[in-house]
Amino acid sequence: MAGSASSEATEATQPKGYTPKKGAPTPKRSEAEKTLRRPLNAPQTRKEAYRQYRERQARESTRAAQRGGAARGEERYFRPQDHGPVRAYARDVVDSRRSVSEFFLYFSLAIIVLLFLPFPEFQLGVTYVVWPLMMVTIVAEGLYIGNRIKKDARRLFPGDDTIRGVGMYAAMRQLQIRRLRLPKPRLKVGQPIPTPGS
Repeated sequence: MAGSASSEATEATQPKGYTPKKGAPTPKRSEAEKTLRRPLNAPQTRKEAYRQYRERQARESTRAAQRGGAARGEERYFRPQDHGPVRAYARDVVDSRRSVSEFFLYFSLAIIVLLFLPFPEFQLGVTYVVWPLMMVTIVAEGLYIGNRIKKDARRLFPGDDTIRGVGMYAAMRQLQIRRLRLPKPRLKVGQPIPTPGS
């Protein structure tokens, strides 16, 4: 009786998250607290905390510089998947044409607003006609532009290893709002696409 009461008292004094091992004596509270999980990079001193803060600031300023450089069209700041003449050509093709897909976000927000209107017939029409029609259009546009760019890239850039995945790259860029695309579009809608090497 006394043994069970003392073990319950010992367990009550253990820190939160502590699980005792079977068959082993219950450790003292101070020993159990040492084994608790702590963040691996938690600073131990004020100097170390300041060093970590400076490193975080440097990383953030580097990211800001990369975003700014990508927006200005500086290729050294592009993401790895944006490098190369094949990807530049895919961006130019997508950016030189208007598509329904680039308005996807606006359409989605409009549909969500329309679903709140107090007309059940209208809500059914939006849910079962407008939304599926929009999704089919976006998928069809993505397949069309992806296949077209892949076919043209094989012809224009024979033997280039970066052709793989360029169709999906183009389809995903087409889904983005034109103003928010990174790297920024080089061409306006309707402008001719420059031929490789020109």
